[in-house]
Amino acid sequence: MRPYLVAGNWKMNTDGKSGVSLATALVAGWGGGRPGVEMAVCPPFPYLTAISQAVKGSAITVGAQNCWHEAPGAFTGEIATEMLADLGCKYVILGHSERRHILGETDELISKKVKKGLASGLKVILCVGELLAEREANQTEAVLDQQMSGSLAGIASDAYANIVIAYEPVWAIGTGKTASPAQAEAAHQYLRDWVAKRCNSQIAEKLQILYGGSVKPDNAAELLGQANVDGALVGGASLKGDQFLPIALAAANCYQG
Repeated sequence: MRPYLVAGNWKMNTDGKSGVSLATALVAGWGGGRPGVEMAVCPPFPYLTAISQAVKGSAITVGAQNCWHEAPGAFTGEIATEMLADLGCKYVILGHSERRHILGETDELISKKVKKGLASGLKVILCVGELLAEREANQTEAVLDQQMSGSLAGIASDAYANIVIAYEPVWAIGTGKTASPAQAEAAHQYLRDWVAKRCNSQIAEKLQILYGGSVKPDNAAELLGQANVDGALVGGASLKGDQFLPIALAAANCYQG
């Protein structure tokens, strides 16, 4: 059985004090972790050092929300993958819908970031997902194919060991709407089949595919119980320990069967 990853994307939220308080509460609640489940938190850049210190020695890992695709140099306002690795980050989130649709990031740019993140030893959480209009037009699979093909262009098969896919239907992110378990499972199955066709079935079977989009304690168990859902990329609920921890515990229960 594939292990689960439950990652919290804090987005542009928290300050230094509240972020450390949240991380400390998660460390206390998660303890030594649970078999088959990894918990990760992805705070804003300014607080990566403080959060890394707060979870140091615990079962919680740290990731970043973005990176730039060039080596350190004259790129004002950006952050290099080498810097993220130096700060102790294990993961970097790339291709999130907010960066695609608000900040205009293209698949071509995301592909460059994916390659750079992997080259620096980071595990990449690549986000893909369709808009509401695209789902209503039955274009979900076409959109996923385009985003996967573009964002993973030129990626060697052996690199997939360090890639996690996060399926996040844009219409379900921060809206309170959630894809039904059947909708989530269908998209995850399509993504796994996509990787199997372009790499092989062994790589596809090992690939972690997370669901993201209004995941909450009351829907986590049903979503995480789907055969091809291997965890969650959690937004709003990851900002409260009493909501984030139950999602991770739901993953632990699913892993134990």
